[in-house]
Amino acid sequence: QVQLVESGGGLVQAGGSLRLSCVSSGLTFSTNTMGWFRQAPGKGREFVASISLRGGSTSYADSLKDRFTISRENAKTTVYLEMNSLKPEDTAVYYCAQGNWGTSPYRYSYWGQGTQVTVSS
Repeated sequence: QVQLVESGGGLVQAGGSLRLSCVSSGLTFSTNTMGWFRQAPGKGREFVASISLRGGSTSYADSLKDRFTISRENAKTTVYLEMNSLKPEDTAVYYCAQGNWGTSPYRYSYWGQGTQVTVSS
């Protein structure tokens, strides 16, 4: 059974940084694309970033690519999301996902439970 567990969310002031982690188990980690999505209250699930099987390719939402960085450690079956210069509009539940390359949530078969990120002004 595939399990994705996110951690690292919390409350941070605007301009601050957070690093999210997601540990994967139950599926061959190195053969899948990993992605991060977020969902703010009353909004749909939004693509944040993705990283290819071995980390050679990354993709970001245009509005976030200057502030967010995705990375992975296959040996630790972990994917990270480094978030800098956080803004109140970054407040959302952040989800880790595992699946196939793409920006649509439908490309990803497995999801974590989410971790809350709250940015205060």
